Amino acid sequence: MKRRLLLVDDELAILLTLKTILEINGFAVDTAASAAEGIAKVKANEYHMVITDMRMESEKAGFDVVRAAKRQKYDPAVALLTAYPLLGSDWKSEGANSMLVKPMNTNDLLRQIEALLVSHEDNKRMKSKGVARAAANGGRSAKTSSKQAS
Repeated sequence: MKRRLLLVDDELAILLTLKTILEINGFAVDTAASAAEGIAKVKANEYHMVITDMRMESEKAGFDVVRAAKRQKYDPAVALLTAYPLLGSDWKSEGANSMLVKPMNTNDLLRQIEALLVSHEDNKRMKSKGVARAAANGGRSAKTSSKQAS
């Protein structure tokens, strides 16, 4: 099964170039040319990863896409793609998992995307195991408490 990515960028040349590179390397890629279109696609489809430009309709339109992606139950990995790297950790506090700085060497880009997808899936598995373990422990402790009360 191909991993599905959503690319959001208002620069058509970048959007089409990245789409081609990613498809050649085995990804299924949807595109959006604005934050608004990206948000609509994030809500309508499921993606393994969302990569969004920061500066589109506004200076920080990419954050709107990041927040929309992070609200989805399917929990995609999210990366900001920008030619203007942000200092500090604003991008992390907004929910992005990574920042990709353009222009970027194709091999570096693919390596970073693969690494982010792997680490994100590992984190999702760990969270689901933790939730399952907590539910199992919660069930046992409730039974133990009721037996002790008898």
